[in-house]
Amino acid sequence: MSASMSTESEVRSGYNGHLLLVDDDPSLLKLLGMRLQSRGYRVTTAANGKQALTRLEAERPDLVLSDMRMEGMDGLMLFREIQRRMPGLPVIILTAHGSIPDAVGATREGVFGFLTKPVDRDELFATIDEALAQSTGSSADDDESWRSAIITRSPEMERILEQAKVVAASDVSVLLTGPSGSGKEMMAAAIHKASPRADHPFLSLNCSALPEQLLESELFGHTQGAFTGALNEHRGLFQAADGGSLFLEDIADIPPTLQVKLLRVLQEGHVRPLGSSASFAVDVRLISATDIDLAESMHEGEFREDLFYQLNVVNLRLPSLKERAEDVPLLARHFLARAAARHRPFVTGFSREALSLLAASAWPGNVRQLVNVVEQCVALSRAPIIPEALVTQALAAEENALPSFSDARAGFERRYLVKVLKITEGNVTQAARIAGRNRTDFYKLLARHAIEPSSFKSGGCYSSED
Repeated sequence: MSASMSTESEVRSGYNGHLLLVDDDPSLLKLLGMRLQSRGYRVTTAANGKQALTRLEAERPDLVLSDMRMEGMDGLMLFREIQRRMPGLPVIILTAHGSIPDAVGATREGVFGFLTKPVDRDELFATIDEALAQSTGSSADDDESWRSAIITRSPEMERILEQAKVVAASDVSVLLTGPSGSGKEMMAAAIHKASPRADHPFLSLNCSALPEQLLESELFGHTQGAFTGALNEHRGLFQAADGGSLFLEDIADIPPTLQVKLLRVLQEGHVRPLGSSASFAVDVRLISATDIDLAESMHEGEFREDLFYQLNVVNLRLPSLKERAEDVPLLARHFLARAAARHRPFVTGFSREALSLLAASAWPGNVRQLVNVVEQCVALSRAPIIPEALVTQALAAEENALPSFSDARAGFERRYLVKVLKITEGNVTQAARIAGRNRTDFYKLLARHAIEPSSFKSGGCYSSED
């Protein structure tokens, strides 16, 4: 029997919900599946508990209907695993060996219904309809499209998403924390989509990607002639995002002088572009993110206390991928389908051993690293199923992608030089003094990294990847 059933009766009756039907008796599975489809349900079938969990990895149904007595994993064991992976998904258990103790025990654990075979048709349909009506996931008024880009079955991520949806309804500032690559920008976009501002712009900016003056211009805008190179008037992101949401990544890297200006915008709801004497009213919901301890930065005097509390009204911490390891197979399949559609359509999946290796990996780069590994595997695969050896190769390549000591030191030097020049506004004498080097050596360092100190002077326009 196929995993998914489709009949003309389903089309006639209309779609009433997606059910996962689990039974190790093929004839009963087929008969009950046809009966449910005739009622208008979309039915996916599984011949045992293990197969049911595989089906759940691919898509989430509205309800699970399972036999109690099955080889290997019985209905209660399956229910407990479903509750661990997808809290709140309703489960109805069917059994030919029904008893009051079984029913009481099952319902105490959270099983929605416990029906005895042969099942009365009207009682079955009534129980299913009641379960679907009470399930938040199947309510017609509960639009889940806001979170569609976030692939998860992790209880921790589901908890965070529930909190995100609640906070989205208000206008309070949200601070997203968690390791780099854990999906903070994606969560910010989801909060925006779930908010009353969803029809207005969602804009984002990495605060560590620009030197101070360009960052100020990007955020608040500038007038024509405000500084060298300002040939035209520029609307900043606060004005561009008016009515919508603005996401600021790496908020801890915003310079102290801009922290003051950002705080004023948040408190007063007005923004004054660089070089302008006029202020403009803005209505923007701010979502910020950092992968460092912002409270510690505040205590060390590197981040303003008043701005910290303005940003940190609600804090949502995203877990690392290692903390949500149950999501790895689901995400890997999702990224594989996406990569295969772009490059190699014949690649359809991972071998069991390959998935096990992915799930057991540490993922220091989190979801971003998983995307890279999957794309490498798809690009190099010569067969429809990606083997364990190819995953091992891709993981090793990612590990080897870490910079050498020389490259790491060069990267640190460049970031350090940029930072001291920002602080001194391009004054080489002061910068050399901070660095503890003489001016000649300092100029040699600047030349080595192709950094022009005049770009950091007031009115300069410095562009860098740092």
